[in-house]
Amino acid sequence: MQDVMRSGSKKIALRLLPLLCLGYVAAYLDRINVSFAALQLNEDLSLSPAAYGLGAGLFFAGYVLFEVPSNLILRRVGAKLWISRIMISWGVISALTAFVHNEATFYLCRFLLGIAEAGFLPGVILYLNQWLLPKDRARALSVLASSTAVAGLVGSPLSMWLLGMDGLWGVRGWQWLFALEGIPAVVLGVLVLLVLPNTPMAAKWLTDGEKSALQGALDREAGYLALHQFNLLGRSLFWKAGLLGTVYFCMVLGMYGVAFWMPQILKDVLGGTDLSLLGWYNAIPFLAAIVGMLAIGWSSDRLGERKLHVIGALVLASVGCVLAGMATGLVGTLVALSLALIGLWSVIGPFWAFTTARMGGLAAAVGVALINSIGNTGGFFGPYIMGGLKSATADYRVGLYVLALVLIVGVVSMALVRGDKPAAQVTAPPHR
Repeated sequence: MQDVMRSGSKKIALRLLPLLCLGYVAAYLDRINVSFAALQLNEDLSLSPAAYGLGAGLFFAGYVLFEVPSNLILRRVGAKLWISRIMISWGVISALTAFVHNEATFYLCRFLLGIAEAGFLPGVILYLNQWLLPKDRARALSVLASSTAVAGLVGSPLSMWLLGMDGLWGVRGWQWLFALEGIPAVVLGVLVLLVLPNTPMAAKWLTDGEKSALQGALDREAGYLALHQFNLLGRSLFWKAGLLGTVYFCMVLGMYGVAFWMPQILKDVLGGTDLSLLGWYNAIPFLAAIVGMLAIGWSSDRLGERKLHVIGALVLASVGCVLAGMATGLVGTLVALSLALIGLWSVIGPFWAFTTARMGGLAAAVGVALINSIGNTGGFFGPYIMGGLKSATADYRVGLYVLALVLIVGVVSMALVRGDKPAAQVTAPPHR
């Protein structure tokens, strides 16, 4: 039985994760490409650092407002159809950002982009929960989350190259960037609709034995969670969702506070030197994040431990932000930013594995969306705090120190979360 389940799990990973990871690459690319566009966009639209920070963060205002409704619709209509809709609509809106012409239209497009993408990550998490056993989820979610780091790794030099198309056919480089980087999301959204099966029982590439073993294990998990459904939907859900949402809020605030400003931080460090290598320098911390988060996700699965991995990653991110504020040269800044990104990205896999192992059914649909909604408000505050403090102090150090302090709040919040018995303990086949 164990061999059959192991064989089915490998097939699932090979069949589902590549397309979902590509979708997440496109999602993150369309979120943060504004950080490179800002190198030209801010001047063209006369945006102050505070105005740019507000516009960058407004994505998350739309995202949060429509997160829970989007997840409930996904549960009703099915993951494949709804994830496809999300991807196509955000790709179109991202491309239309090329036509913004003032501060108001910039704000509007960022807000609409957030509405369009709302529900994507929690939808994918819930979709994978229908396929993967709890013991495999941290690794899979770490692989999925590494897609955002891949987007930063690939998107950094790509975005700088697109900015270099400035003036071609009378179009500014930042307009080429938005228009062309929106296309992959539309293409991938169509592929999701055509390729992804909704459930394991609909997968033609699983044998009957693999389907039966997998479904049996998932049903035992669902049965365990159903016994706790009343408590999970009551005060316990909202207390835990509040604490876990705070943890995720602190992580997301740090993640986007750094990511949306990293090209401009590096530009300041480089001073008046040639910026042709800026995209490659910006890619280095993302490369470090990929290696670090995969290692920490593997460690979390191997040890079967989530909470301490989350706490350790948050501490590392906080230290990285402090060191980035203290650094002066390019090498020191890149090392510090790499440590910050390793910590920030490494939270994601163990955090969601910890969270989803304790929720099922309606509680999972509501709880995951609620936690993600609370957390993603940090995506609004992170860039805005950095921009406001940059306008007030003329450098990034104070902003980075504030991010470090917020991440310590995340450490304390995670320490307060009780490690209740996860459903993973009931999914193993009974002894015969």
